Amino acid sequence: MADFSKYKVKEYKYWDVSVHENQGYLGRCVVWCKREDALDLTDATDEEREELFEILRELRAALTAAFQPDWLNYAFLGNETRHVHCHVIPRYEKQKVFEGVTFEDRQYGHNYQTDHDFVTPGHIIESVKNKLGGLL
Repeated sequence: MADFSKYKVKEYKYWDVSVHENQGYLGRCVVWCKREDALDLTDATDEEREELFEILRELRAALTAAFQPDWLNYAFLGNETRHVHCHVIPRYEKQKVFEGVTFEDRQYGHNYQTDHDFVTPGHIIESVKNKLGGLL
């Protein structure tokens, strides 16, 4: 199972928000359900669903303030990690430069595709984490 806690930005009662280690999409985050047996989104409790939407609104506002994405994708897939979690993927029509690194969303306007060859320098992950942490 994936461990996103290394880059945790904020902890909530039912969910954690972490920066994804692959920042091919600048600001990409994961919202992870804390309940160990959470396997399907439709089984989320009322409290979990309510908090999730509060988190997504807060995260959207923080990502917008930090990076000004043109759009956001929300993906609940569970193909590799069978646990309820959401990938929040900022999308950019034009290149973004952050901390001296250029980010280009070559799939803008289409389904996102993770570039598994993209290596995010550690200082970028920490900078994204700190920037979002100050806004959440």
